[in-house]
Amino acid sequence: MSSAQISAAGRDLVKPKSTEKQVYRPEIQGLRALAVLMVVVYHVWLGRVSGGVDIFLLISAFLLTGSFARKVESDTPLHLLKYWLHLFKRLLPGVVVVLLAILVGTALLLPRTQWEGIFTQTWASLFYLQNWELAASSVDYYAADHSTASPLQHFWSLSIQGQVFILWPLLFAGSAVVARFLKTRYRTVLTVVFSVLFAVSLAFSIWETATNQTFAYFDTRTRLWEFALGSLLALTLPYLNANTITRVVLGWAGLIGMLSCGIVLQVEAEFPGYIALWPLLSAACIMVAGQSGSRFGADRLLTFKPLVRMGDNSYALYLWHWPILVFWLVYSEQSGAGFLDGTVLIAVSILLSVVTTRIVESPVRSWSWASTRRHRMGIVVAVSMALVAAPLSGWQYQVNAEERAVAAQTIDDNPGANALSPDFEFVGNPDAAVKPLISNMGGEWADYDGECYGTWEPTNPILKSCDYMGNPDTATRTIVALGDSHTQQWMSAMGPVARANNWLVILIHKPGCRYAAPIPDNDEDCNEFNVASQAYTMERMPDAVFTVATRTEHSSPDEKVVLGYEQGVQGFLDAGIRVVAIRDNPRFDFPMPECLETKGLDSAECNLPRSQVLAAESPLVALKASMPEVGTMDMSDKFCADGICPGAIGNVYVYMDLDHLTQTYLETMLDDFGARFGKAVGWKSVPEIPVP
Repeated sequence: MSSAQISAAGRDLVKPKSTEKQVYRPEIQGLRALAVLMVVVYHVWLGRVSGGVDIFLLISAFLLTGSFARKVESDTPLHLLKYWLHLFKRLLPGVVVVLLAILVGTALLLPRTQWEGIFTQTWASLFYLQNWELAASSVDYYAADHSTASPLQHFWSLSIQGQVFILWPLLFAGSAVVARFLKTRYRTVLTVVFSVLFAVSLAFSIWETATNQTFAYFDTRTRLWEFALGSLLALTLPYLNANTITRVVLGWAGLIGMLSCGIVLQVEAEFPGYIALWPLLSAACIMVAGQSGSRFGADRLLTFKPLVRMGDNSYALYLWHWPILVFWLVYSEQSGAGFLDGTVLIAVSILLSVVTTRIVESPVRSWSWASTRRHRMGIVVAVSMALVAAPLSGWQYQVNAEERAVAAQTIDDNPGANALSPDFEFVGNPDAAVKPLISNMGGEWADYDGECYGTWEPTNPILKSCDYMGNPDTATRTIVALGDSHTQQWMSAMGPVARANNWLVILIHKPGCRYAAPIPDNDEDCNEFNVASQAYTMERMPDAVFTVATRTEHSSPDEKVVLGYEQGVQGFLDAGIRVVAIRDNPRFDFPMPECLETKGLDSAECNLPRSQVLAAESPLVALKASMPEVGTMDMSDKFCADGICPGAIGNVYVYMDLDHLTQTYLETMLDDFGARFGKAVGWKSVPEIPVP
């Protein structure tokens, strides 16, 4: 995603002050407008990113550096606090309007499963930390909004720029002190500082993009070199003198390179490593070319008055276009916009950007009362943030109050799997809410007692996730659970059973990586992980290994034993380690909680026939026949009854998303799970396990 935040942050810096040698450069304003149009068009019609955000980062640093360098060289006090207050006084009003609109759109259009994520991201966006929030959730397989784009996702670049707008002035001030101490030119010190920052950040960006691209994309540290390049351009540009022909060639070469970047490259999958040099150097060529003085120069296009005027609204256009697109796709139940509705979306976004700029941004920016005193600017900043914080806090309090009320309900109100008993009779409150609240589905994973330590702590770095349930010091038996998130979900039942029996459960898992022997068609990282997890288990010789042995498909009866499973567990059996293989649960090709919320608990569209999501005969039957030493568990009767696999049973949601079981539901089947596990592993389990 990308940003046009510097439209507001740098607009005044482009225009000359009365005592400063500055020249208004309309081609930069046109470059900014063209970049934001690229961002919008690529998002709406191509479903890709354009590299435009990198151009904005370059321009923002270019303008910022030129302004501060002139201030220091003319002995003008920097007044950093005043600068920051003045900056955010101009930036926040537009942000506030859009954030409030997003909250309204969330309440009207988005399912409750996304609310918690929207709350968190709104706070992060308001305080310019959204990029770090997305960096964490981008590698979080279990993020509540994993399957749907967030209307706040584009705030990541605004957050990075906000952070740099705080950091860069500190570098300018510190460099001024160093220059005076060393008695050298200020621009020389700045050039050294930004050259070092450019080299270090670029090297780090290349490394992290290669090793963890999803995190690197949002990481501030991987983007600092782009700002540094803009600063170096501002420092060296006065010394670059190009003739007319060179300027014409540079201008068009830069413009063609800028427009073609997102088409030629899969930007989202490759940025922000060295590939980001493509759009940055393209924009740098345009800025070096400047006003060519030729009617054949690219600046003739970039100084086109409508384009320049659009540059004045580019900040607001960037703010509006993404949530407008996301909400439309949710409302229309589409995966992408077509030509006609995409054109309307762009037109609406432009209209809203013009209105926001004229009615909100411009009046606040030109408000003389708020610009003459620091405390007045501080008041505007505080009020702006409060306008979002107040309704957001109130909404969160209301949701939390609902969660507390639901938490107070008893097992009688929400019997869950107990309702499947032939002699079951409901004695709870008929008006009791279904548990858990859809807005809290992200908290439905198992609770662990801690991360593995001592002899149970993995030494192989590929085994990043190791958690335990039970007491490692007093446990009478040890179970190692291996696999992916479908193994992990069962820890909501395994944990309480283990604690009641004084067993220790060690969970070694990798999202999306079902345990099995390495197979050629499998993901290389998954194969390496399974080899490492097998070695880990063999070294520690637990009493038993717990795995998910079959794999179901989304809304399909094509269920099979995991490829390579038999070979993967044979070593455990040969070593005398008991193996328990559990059958996979149904999967759906739609988010179950959202389906139930919008179409009703009894909707046939949500509650699918068993024959549509599970094999007629469990694949574990054949597995048991070929490997009788393996203990098998089939809990499918606890998900499906009377030929139907419903999304809610006994006033409890069974699934937290498309295919993962809720902790709340699993905790209603502890006795059955404990008894069946004990039988499968050959141990006696403790009966009457209390629900946590």
